[in-house]
Amino acid sequence: MLFNLRILLNNAAFRNGHNFMVRNFRCGQPLQNKVQLKGRDLLTLKNFTGEEIKYMLWLSADLKFRIKQKGEYLPLLQGKSLGMIFEKRSTRTRLSTETGFALLGGHPCFLTTQDIHLGVNESLTDTARVLSSMADAVLARVYKQSDLDTLAKEASIPIINGLSDLYHPIQILADYLTLQEHYSSLKGLTLSWIGDGNNILHSIMMSAAKFGMHLQAATPKGYEPDASVTKLAEQYAKENGTKLLLTNDPLEAAHGGNVLITDTWISMGQEEEKKKRLQAFQGYQVTMKAVMVSLLTDYSPQLQKPKF
Repeated sequence: MLFNLRILLNNAAFRNGHNFMVRNFRCGQPLQNKVQLKGRDLLTLKNFTGEEIKYMLWLSADLKFRIKQKGEYLPLLQGKSLGMIFEKRSTRTRLSTETGFALLGGHPCFLTTQDIHLGVNESLTDTARVLSSMADAVLARVYKQSDLDTLAKEASIPIINGLSDLYHPIQILADYLTLQEHYSSLKGLTLSWIGDGNNILHSIMMSAAKFGMHLQAATPKGYEPDASVTKLAEQYAKENGTKLLLTNDPLEAAHGGNVLITDTWISMGQEEEKKKRLQAFQGYQVTMKAVMVSLLTDYSPQLQKPKF
């Protein structure tokens, strides 16, 4: 869930709707000659360069403008089929994927745990091979990242991560497109994360620095992001000259942020942890207090800054 502070405090600037957003989307010259994405898997944004991710956003903005505003019909995926494996249900991911694929002339095929049993009645290898023979790509929303890795290894068609326990790249790409539309440029923005060190945060950590964005993330003790993801994010920040702050103080993370981002405290599959998580995450909310700290104060944290 993404909170744009400019929207919050200056709604009047967006009364012209989509025209404003398209007018402020500046992606530079097309990058077709430099970027080749066809046939590749999308498992995590760590596998893509900044230029490749920018190309995805440029392409997305172009298609959005031509289809939604100009009303064009672009059957770029005519005759193509998409296998959609959903171990974890979702309203927005399913509807947006099915609608988007259909608008481009393709045929999405939705498969739940009642239709397909990953690694149960049929091995992941067999599933990957069967889907490769009948579909042109697979979007999988699964519990384990390792299942996606296996599908990608065994399949001969692109595998797209619709969500896993470790990453959620398509969610972050959608958020980046929104920020690009509203801010014109992502470079120099400060993203403030308040919440769980989960798959959403991991995807931001694998990509924000590649745009020149700074990241300030606050998570409760014991719910910090994955150590291997943190190590790589620190490397990206160093390479791109950006700031990465990981803290347990929500107000420290909010201070100076252009955007406040959060997510649910209890994801599907974590229901047994509900009581424990509700207690641990008290105060890790995007509230007006956090908004005001990010905009109007020179708040100085009282906690000692952790070493990374």
